[in-house]
Amino acid sequence: MAITPVHPWHITHGGRMVNFAGTDLPVQFTSIVKEHQAVRTEVGWFDVSHMGRFSFTGPDCVKWLNQLVTCRLRDLQPGRVRYGLVCKEDGGILDDVLVYNLGGSPAKWAMVVNASNRAKIKAWFLNHNHGFQASLEDQTEVSAMIAVQGPQAIALGNQLFDRDPSNLPYYGSFEANYSGIGVLVSRTGYTGEDGWEVSLPAASALPLVERLDYLKVMACGLGARDTLRLEAAMPLYGHELSDSIDPFQAGLGRSVDLEKDFIGRDALLRRRGHADLPVRVGLSGSAKRAAREGDIILAEGGAEVGRVTSGTMSPTFNHPIAMAYLRPGFAALGQPVAAIVRGREEAFTIVKLPFYKRPGR
Repeated sequence: MAITPVHPWHITHGGRMVNFAGTDLPVQFTSIVKEHQAVRTEVGWFDVSHMGRFSFTGPDCVKWLNQLVTCRLRDLQPGRVRYGLVCKEDGGILDDVLVYNLGGSPAKWAMVVNASNRAKIKAWFLNHNHGFQASLEDQTEVSAMIAVQGPQAIALGNQLFDRDPSNLPYYGSFEANYSGIGVLVSRTGYTGEDGWEVSLPAASALPLVERLDYLKVMACGLGARDTLRLEAAMPLYGHELSDSIDPFQAGLGRSVDLEKDFIGRDALLRRRGHADLPVRVGLSGSAKRAAREGDIILAEGGAEVGRVTSGTMSPTFNHPIAMAYLRPGFAALGQPVAAIVRGREEAFTIVKLPFYKRPGR
């Protein structure tokens, strides 16, 4: 099992460790609710070094990326980041990714991919480099990635770097210095809050988290990261996303540029009009038992109409929330449904996503 560059810190500070996508990571340090609330109200940090980090160089970077990611790149300016998807020929999602235009001459690009899909996406890109003058370097094992999230995160970043993250637009990035070390800072995250993520050399990660600890930033684990992203309705690969789900089913059509040619485009043009494919919805409950992945969803009258992909007791709202895929005819907002939770029906209502939107957004 792999470990991250800050693994020793997790062990000495009481992290409850689990195997996540082949990496030993903390699920929590104190409690999931306490860590969740710290991010919603103040600030917290996460070790996300398990995420795959690729860099791209060469004159044909954009041509290569354009062929393999769904999002629009023609107007992605240097210093900006965009969310996109990598699809198979049939339109199924292989991964969701962040694409960075780092600028420079020659131009540099970067990509963050899900840990569980790192090897698959790397192989997919290499197998589809048909004569492009561009190369991919996997920097995951020689670097680290730390996410600092919450209302106080941007002000905190101004204390750490030689450039002020408050000058970054949302989904912007810049290269900066931390204690004389070159780092990449982006105003991105997976919590629904403002904040930043920093990629830096592996040897510099432990000093950074020790500094965060000294500044009394709460360490947060995978548990809080999951409840935060679920409230913000951010999909998770292997739950809301898979190679049998297409971007339109997942409600991610805004990340698909059908005006360009990419692998899966023709299939997506065909699938976009299908009225029989399950679609992602939000579910809100009033009981005290949360629906979990795989729980069956019933319509009024008892017909099975879908299954839960993620669910939790929301720490922010103090009632159950879930995401599910339902048959389109049973996915209308406001419609009551039931989830079979440990053998018993629990009442839910279909609601608009996201469940949580930070103030000012």
